[in-house]
Amino acid sequence: MDRLDCMKAFVRVVETGSFTKAADTLGLSRTTVTQLIQQLEAHLRIKLLNRTTRKVNVTNDGAAYYERVVRLLTELSEIENSLPSASSAPRGLLRVDVPSPFANIVLVPALPDFFAQFPGIQLELGASDRKVDLISDNVDCVVRGGEITEGALIARHVGDLQLGVYAAPSYLKRSGTPLHPHELRESEHRIVRYRWANEIPYAMYKDGERVRLQGRSMLEIDDGNAYLTAGLVGLGVLWLPEYMAKSHIESGALVQLFLDWQLDSMPLYVAYAPNRYASKQLRVFIEWITQLIAQHATSAP
Repeated sequence: MDRLDCMKAFVRVVETGSFTKAADTLGLSRTTVTQLIQQLEAHLRIKLLNRTTRKVNVTNDGAAYYERVVRLLTELSEIENSLPSASSAPRGLLRVDVPSPFANIVLVPALPDFFAQFPGIQLELGASDRKVDLISDNVDCVVRGGEITEGALIARHVGDLQLGVYAAPSYLKRSGTPLHPHELRESEHRIVRYRWANEIPYAMYKDGERVRLQGRSMLEIDDGNAYLTAGLVGLGVLWLPEYMAKSHIESGALVQLFLDWQLDSMPLYVAYAPNRYASKQLRVFIEWITQLIAQHATSAP
C-alpha cells in the first residue's frame, strides 16, 4: 500500500463528496480510488467514510484525520519546493477561473508577459460568470468580485474596482438623460439587470444623500460580455467596473451618468483552497495577477 496515494485519494473524496469526482480529478478509475480508501481504512482500523448510494459522508474519525492529513500533505509539498535541488522554475498545470469580461479585457491580453516569465506553466482558463466550486470542479484558484462567502476558502483581497453608471447615446436620445438616480424609476427608463444580483448592490452617495436603486428592466443577463453589449446597443442603463467601460467612453459608445455621485467600489479577491497554495505555480500566479489587478483597481494591497 502506498500510504501517500491513499491519503491523497481520501482527501479528494472528502473535498468532492464523491468517489467518481475524486477519481476524475486524480486521473484514476473509481475502482482504484475505492481500493485506496479501503486499504487506508484497513491500515488505520477505523471507518473514515460512510457510503450510501447517493452520497459520501465523512465520519467523526475521518473528519479529524482529514484535518491532519491536509496539513501533512501541504507541509510535504512546501518542503519539496524549498529544497535547493528543486527546480527554481515553476512548472505544471494550473487551473484558474475568472469572470468572462475580466478574461477578455485584462487577463488574456497580459498572458504573453506571464508565459514569458513562467514558460513551464500550462494554464487551463475558465472564463465565465458562473460560480465554480473549486474542489468539485478541480480549480486551483478563482478571481471574484464581491465578498467570498465560502468559509473553506482562503480569500486574498487584491483590489477594489471603481464602478460607474453608463448608457449608450442611442438610449439617452430615446429616453432622456437622467440627472438624479431616482429618475431611473420613471416609466421611460430601463436598466439591464445582471442575473446573479437580486438587486443593484452598490449604493450611490452625494452631499450626505444615499441612494440604492434597482430600477425597471426588460432584460436580464447572466454573462458580463453580453451585459455590456446590451448596454452598447441601447437596451438600458448599466452599472460597470471602470475597466469594462473605459474604451467605450473614449470611443463615445457609452456615456457616464451621475458624474457628481460616488458609488461603492467592488472588492476583488483571489480565492483558493488552503491545500492548493503549496504549489509553486499557484503562488507565482497569485503574485503576478495581484500586480496585474492593481493596474485596474482603485487600490490594492
